[in-house]
Amino acid sequence: MTDYPRSLITFQRRFGDERACAEYLFSVRWPDGFQCPTCGHPKGWALETKARTFQCAKCAKQTSVTSGTIMHGSKLALTVWFWAAYLMATHSNGISAMQLWKQLGLGSYKSAWLLAAKLRLAMVDPGRNPLSGLVEIDETTINHRTRNDPPASGLGRSHEGKLLIAGAVEIVGQGPGRIRLAHVPDYSADSLHSFIEATTAPGTVARTDGWSAYPGAPGVRHDPHVRNVPD
Repeated sequence: MTDYPRSLITFQRRFGDERACAEYLFSVRWPDGFQCPTCGHPKGWALETKARTFQCAKCAKQTSVTSGTIMHGSKLALTVWFWAAYLMATHSNGISAMQLWKQLGLGSYKSAWLLAAKLRLAMVDPGRNPLSGLVEIDETTINHRTRNDPPASGLGRSHEGKLLIAGAVEIVGQGPGRIRLAHVPDYSADSLHSFIEATTAPGTVARTDGWSAYPGAPGVRHDPHVRNVPD
């Protein structure tokens, strides 16, 4: 989108109803006019019995403007999807499912959570370049207690009541650049090596805290920085 809406008012004027949202999706899918994705025929017509759906004049294949997108088959209005995408893309500190639930007036928190999860997944570029150069890698935990976990989380590297996270930060100049985070089942060499292999390019210098599971990760040069922690 070359003329990206720079304000809420501009966005509302442009995508104020279902028709405007559907027309935008049509223009993105078929910038030169309808073309059947099955046979390539350049002619078709909009169906009156199916919203936002076009039928090929040659092979009769029916294609929705949302086909192949995270919006396809959703019971939510296109305006809700567009507003959610705009809010998530423009909030500098991100926006939670709870905030989407309240601001969009959705029927349940579950709907907001699923909406946010699908949008976050769609925002990840599958062809993005892996981290390279100098990359600092570490592991951490987020408190996360299930029904079967004890009330108090375990200490140190204990997994009780915790969500285990591996993180990698590409160092650019004197500061951080791109970041990758992933949930890992444990802090073993298998888990951490898989994370490093999936997020870094061959030849990367992996700077870690010296945890014994890091050495031997394929394709990277390990650079441990062990810090003495006072008693």
